[in-house]
Amino acid sequence: MTWMAWTLPTAIFFAVIAVALSVLIVLELERPTSMSRGWLPMATTRGDRFFISLLGAAFIHLLWLGLTPWSAMYASGLAIIWSGVIMAKG
Repeated sequence: MTWMAWTLPTAIFFAVIAVALSVLIVLELERPTSMSRGWLPMATTRGDRFFISLLGAAFIHLLWLGLTPWSAMYASGLAIIWSGVIMAKG
C-alpha cells in the first residue's frame, strides 16, 4: 500500500463515497427509483444524478486547483452545494 499516500483527507474522501453508495443502495431497496426529468436535459434516476454530481465535483476541484491559489476547501464547499442541487433538482 505504499503506492498511495493514505492521509486522513484521502481516507475521509473514500469513506464518504462508500457511505453515500451504501445509502443509495438502501434507498433503492426501500423506495425504488424511477426515471424523472428535472432541469438536466435527460431523464435520470437517483444513481445517475449521484454519478453526475461526482463528475461535477471532480471538475470543480480540478478547475479550482488549476485556476485559483485559494484552499481546496472552498472547492469542496462548492462541490457539496453542486451535489445537493443536482440530487434535488436534476
